[in-house]
Amino acid sequence: MIKEVKVKTALSPSKLPGLEYALNPYRGCEHACVYCYAPSVIHWDKEKGEWGELVEAKVNLPRILSKELRVKKKGVAGLGTVTDPYQPAEKKYEITRRCLELLLLHDFPVCIQTKSSLVLRDMDLLKKFTNIEVGITLTTLDDSARVKMEPGASTVEERLRTLEELSKNGINTWVFLGPVMPYITDVDTLVDSIAKVKPKYVLVDKLRLKEGVWEKVRGFIAEFKPELLADYERIFLREEDYYTEVFEKVLRGCEEKGVRCEVNRFGD
Repeated sequence: MIKEVKVKTALSPSKLPGLEYALNPYRGCEHACVYCYAPSVIHWDKEKGEWGELVEAKVNLPRILSKELRVKKKGVAGLGTVTDPYQPAEKKYEITRRCLELLLLHDFPVCIQTKSSLVLRDMDLLKKFTNIEVGITLTTLDDSARVKMEPGASTVEERLRTLEELSKNGINTWVFLGPVMPYITDVDTLVDSIAKVKPKYVLVDKLRLKEGVWEKVRGFIAEFKPELLADYERIFLREEDYYTEVFEKVLRGCEEKGVRCEVNRFGD
């Protein structure tokens, strides 16, 4: 369900590394990823509906952004810091596109993060920016796992093609390899596929169990790979180290293939 809402602000100060501002055209996300911790970050009210079932489209956001851009100090605006700017609702509302038009007009640097091939629709705008990056999130190459974990998002194949198309058109790309799902994310094959589309860099991250996330992840594992339940409980409830060795493998694999890679330490 889509609900149209009006907001008072557009650009919010961001604490994320490399970003001065956060710009989120939607509240709520149709991708409905089982590992998403955004509901706890924005204090999502479950009485409105379950996360993934309701999306609030900020229909007046471009008008507010237009006013703010006249007075704000220029800085990197991150689109998709909380909810995906290219989720399915964007096909109808085009709020992200209109925001990009305004950011381009003021020559603001932009960093986009998405799980959707819909970003290719705006290639005409992206190519005009003097400073822009587009990041694609990849969690697995197994689309049967993707369907269960990220039901509303683009397929793995579509995301890899999106990275390729963006690079072909001279757009700087990056990959958010995460969250690495223990015993589901095959980091070796994923790094191989990522290297072929030549992103500017890769940011790898662990599964972060903020409030409410464990219940969803446990439900996903119980349905998709019940034999892994004991392993997940050992890693996340009893805090057994899993990621040190895996991250070393990712960093080593990226280095061998000439791709810059960093581990996301924000929030640790």
